[in-house]
Amino acid sequence: MKNLQCCGKYADMVKGFGKVVAAALVGLVFAPAAMASLSSRINAIVNDKSQKAARFTIKIVDAGSGKPIYTRNSDTLMVPASNMKIVTSAAALHYLGTDYQFVTRVGLIGETLVIMGGGDPLLGDPQTDQKNGKIGGWIFDDIVKALQENKQTRLREIIIDRYFFDSNRVCPNWPVEQLNQSYACEVSGLNYNNNCVRISVRKSGGRAIVAVDPATRYIDLLNEVTVTSKGNNVIGAYRSAQPNKLKIVGRVCDESGASADVAIEAPATFFGVLLAEHLARSGIEIPSQIVHKYVRNNKHIRIIREYATPLSDVLARCNKDSLNLAAEVFVKTISAEHTDGRINGEWPHGQVLVGRYLRSLGIADDEFILDDGSGLSRQNRLTANALTRVLLEIYHSDNWPLFRDSLAAGGVDGTVAKYFRSDKYRGKVIGKTGYIDGVRTFSGVCATAAGDVIFSILTSGGTAATRAAINSIAEAIIDELG
Repeated sequence: MKNLQCCGKYADMVKGFGKVVAAALVGLVFAPAAMASLSSRINAIVNDKSQKAARFTIKIVDAGSGKPIYTRNSDTLMVPASNMKIVTSAAALHYLGTDYQFVTRVGLIGETLVIMGGGDPLLGDPQTDQKNGKIGGWIFDDIVKALQENKQTRLREIIIDRYFFDSNRVCPNWPVEQLNQSYACEVSGLNYNNNCVRISVRKSGGRAIVAVDPATRYIDLLNEVTVTSKGNNVIGAYRSAQPNKLKIVGRVCDESGASADVAIEAPATFFGVLLAEHLARSGIEIPSQIVHKYVRNNKHIRIIREYATPLSDVLARCNKDSLNLAAEVFVKTISAEHTDGRINGEWPHGQVLVGRYLRSLGIADDEFILDDGSGLSRQNRLTANALTRVLLEIYHSDNWPLFRDSLAAGGVDGTVAKYFRSDKYRGKVIGKTGYIDGVRTFSGVCATAAGDVIFSILTSGGTAATRAAINSIAEAIIDELG
């Protein structure tokens, strides 16, 4: 058996992950009495009157041997919500490899500026820019600098090559009424700023002042915000029949105001307009229109800049922070990289390849239904068996350290930072949460004193109390098996 050493930022807290105790070589890691006690606690949690409306499916296995510790309806197909990202990101590691990079290239063909997207979901991502010490809009400054270095003061044409992915930017089964939400943003071969803008409203001089960041003429705002003298600041942004014309509603009562991230339409054009506006302000003569064209195989392109984002960064934003855009880009990139010409990455082809990966792990066809990469679609289905099988396979692979570090650590970061905060559990539960209306899920690994435990908990029909019940099951694993 492997004895993987933990490394990275949380080594002291999660040093148990990836380690198999020596007892596993000669017998069971977990004593039968402890397993029985765990079963009793889980049954009590699931059967509590607060969970009367909830349906649970659970699979818990010894990470070292893969032997089951507890099962409950573990072969039942369930809506996984963001636990779908475990499958998507594992498949991305399988098909793309740990050294893969999402590359955006900038080039010149004479006096034509060409931007060639590589699907990078973190281009202009505020969180990634902050981590790297970059100021918003840095890429436009750098493109201006590149043009100046090449003595280019006039452009006859700006071409956006977004054709690494196909033109289907929205999964058909995403809720239409949620497409303005940041978590349901469009997916493009050229993405920027999470394909969102931030709308802010504040009260000034008795009026509601609305602003958009980044500032651009690409967004047209219709201000219908009410000014009040009491109450809370609250706003919403709704699409209209005209693309990227947003109606801003709500109320504002003081100068502190409110803000919201809103998904925009046609992200590649969004990037092109922001670039053109920046070029014009910098004194570079630009054309009146932006052209979308497949040109990346043109032998006359002279590359003047490349921007690369490593897969590891995207993996962390996908799993630790549950960034839906990252997961959807994984699916389409898997497709594009396995298509002649590396073009038109699409959901259907990507899902075929992800399904092929699951079958290679011994997961049967009746244990999964794939519809998107993030879990926003309610058409996705997974079993707890399938999720634990994926986690078990990664756990015993060379990719485990990278994958482990991409998961949220209880009480530390990501989507479980506010849970498992006591010393007994902090940093000892890592995993991926999931939530859409009526669905709450959690799958990952618990580090117990006797060894690591892989778990998957999928629920439907529950309430907010169900999230607490799920967390209690993870805590029980550490309590009883330690």
